[in-house]
Amino acid sequence: MQKLIVKLSLLAVLGLIVAIAALGWFALRPLDLKTELVDFTVERGASMRGAARVIRQAGVEIQPEMLAVLARLTGKANSIKAGSYEVTRGVTAWQLLLKLTAGDVTQREFRIIEGWTFRQVLAALQAHPDLRHDAAGLSSAEILQRIGASESNPEGLFFPDTYLFDRQSSELAVLRRAYQEMQRLVDTAWAGRGANLPLKSPYEALILASIIEKETGREDDRALVGSVFINRLRIGMRLQTDPTVIYGLGESFDGNLRRRDLTSDTPYNTYTRTGLPPTPIAMPGLASIQAALSPADTRYLYFVARGDGSSHFSQSLDEHNQAVNQFQKGGKGQ
Repeated sequence: MQKLIVKLSLLAVLGLIVAIAALGWFALRPLDLKTELVDFTVERGASMRGAARVIRQAGVEIQPEMLAVLARLTGKANSIKAGSYEVTRGVTAWQLLLKLTAGDVTQREFRIIEGWTFRQVLAALQAHPDLRHDAAGLSSAEILQRIGASESNPEGLFFPDTYLFDRQSSELAVLRRAYQEMQRLVDTAWAGRGANLPLKSPYEALILASIIEKETGREDDRALVGSVFINRLRIGMRLQTDPTVIYGLGESFDGNLRRRDLTSDTPYNTYTRTGLPPTPIAMPGLASIQAALSPADTRYLYFVARGDGSSHFSQSLDEHNQAVNQFQKGGKGQ
């Protein structure tokens, strides 16, 4: 009997050694991939065995039961992180397990460009292949409600930046992040705003910032452009800025701004109406927000493009008209 017990013990030890060796071989050998790169998404709440099935369906030859055993024996069975992942040829089961439990996800990016309109933001979102298009078919009001925005118009509310996300993330989630970032930055700039500005709220500052964004792409000119519009608002002078007129024309604008457009009244025509338009006209960047709330201290009331990307600024209409004749040969400036 004692010899039988010894033999059984030896067989058990041998079996354990074989099992450990098999598990080690499984853990450390390169996995077969159907393509050079395989990507997959692990849903929230997935088990290790369930995740392994998803990975195998994506094109990685792996045994779900073996990965689950490896995870359990190494104490990682409950540490799997949801997200999108990529693996390339040469990856081992152990490396895959470490990736899954470290949350080494693959992130895609979406960029909002300074000066884009909300229509352009939506078009770019809907064209992005790695986003889940849950904003498609929603009205602007529905989108704002779902991201927790209190405003009634989406224009200007989304901060231009590059946003990283997991593959198949929600469009609404990206918009919510961009909205919250704009709120944060405008509120911070508003708290540190210059004295005696003719702006009643952070939203009015956002409107002005969007105009500044569309009027110049030159960093050095932004604070000066901001000063022109602030000075005009202070004295009740019309802003007379072409980008607001163009925005008011909407899809009917064909790229050619005509004199009749400047005299045709719309809520956005700052040639026919005094003060700010009712909403922003684009997504302003941080520099334009700062230019609206911390403009240069000048007496300028006019500016005209020089043709090299910069602008000439004037205090009087006579000086401005001379600059227009010099730089635009009969053209029109602000």
